[in-house]
Amino acid sequence: MSNIFGKKFTFTTFGESHGKALGCIVDGVPAGLEIDEAFIQAELDRRKPGQNKFATARTEGDKVEILSGVFEGHSTGTPIALIIFNENQKSRDYDNVKDIFRPGHADFTYFHKYGLRDYRGGGRSSARETAARVAAGAIAKLMLNQIGIHVKSGVCEIAGIRAENLDFDYVKNSEIYALDEKKEQNWKDAILKAKNSHDSVGGVAHVKVINAPVGLGEPLYYKLDAILAEAMMGINGVKAIEIGEGFNSSSLRGSQNNDHIKSDGFVTNHSGGILGGISNGETIDLRVYFKPTPSIFINQDTVDTSNHEQNCALKGRHDPCIAVRGSVVAESMTALVIADMLLLTMSSRIENVKKVFS
Repeated sequence: MSNIFGKKFTFTTFGESHGKALGCIVDGVPAGLEIDEAFIQAELDRRKPGQNKFATARTEGDKVEILSGVFEGHSTGTPIALIIFNENQKSRDYDNVKDIFRPGHADFTYFHKYGLRDYRGGGRSSARETAARVAAGAIAKLMLNQIGIHVKSGVCEIAGIRAENLDFDYVKNSEIYALDEKKEQNWKDAILKAKNSHDSVGGVAHVKVINAPVGLGEPLYYKLDAILAEAMMGINGVKAIEIGEGFNSSSLRGSQNNDHIKSDGFVTNHSGGILGGISNGETIDLRVYFKPTPSIFINQDTVDTSNHEQNCALKGRHDPCIAVRGSVVAESMTALVIADMLLLTMSSRIENVKKVFS
């Protein structure tokens, strides 16, 4: 099982939903980076459960502890280890699904691949693991902030109701990280309607990278858009990703989709800030599509580990819309990709190497 992401700026996550703890090891962080622990905790607080009626009732403090790689407030250049102890597991909620597969979950595939599974909330396949990704992403953001690159996110669609305006400043005032204030109540109503009927809804997160330089990404096998897609599709519940014009580009003509170039930059941004797998200096723009939470409290048909047909009746505490907290994870994974690409790009020209060693 692979648990490592990145080439130069890498992170490895560990832990399970109902285990003692989860965490990550972040490697490749340049020495001397100021590590703001309050900022890291604030990032985790954005993703943590139990904050309002639109999220799971599981209450976790998600208090992060740095175990290594930091001395006197700065990175030492060695691996940074972060750990988050679980505080509010209710493993008994899963006793009745010990031997059956929950529809829409990874239970079936995990069991057939590995011959066993941690049925307590999905174990390693649980979205609880994404807390570690947000912790790693906070380290990446601290590096990006040093050079004026900023990653922002919010929710632009829930239950098929799309935003008409995108206000990334409004997100921090919204319980559901809404990008459109006028649509926020409609989205909240849709979430609560699904929750009250023991069901769930899907949604879309919108992520932007502001002030990304030209040149991030490799031309063939480590393209920026390809790795962003890999990063997003690796998030629990994500089923699709759009970059720039996205799905709509297939219905346009080249004359409509091409971004004209003037002396002061690109006139439009249908490309989403990426050409030929390499950033072009425009805002990197992507949308991430989350399926409805598969954990619903409606009886469903399934089979058990012996392939006998069974009825699945779930218990527990689950998000009625994973796109809300998922938007924070998508933002964090984007930051990790950009940080990795920055370090890779530093060695793309000999003059860059000479600047360091001359």
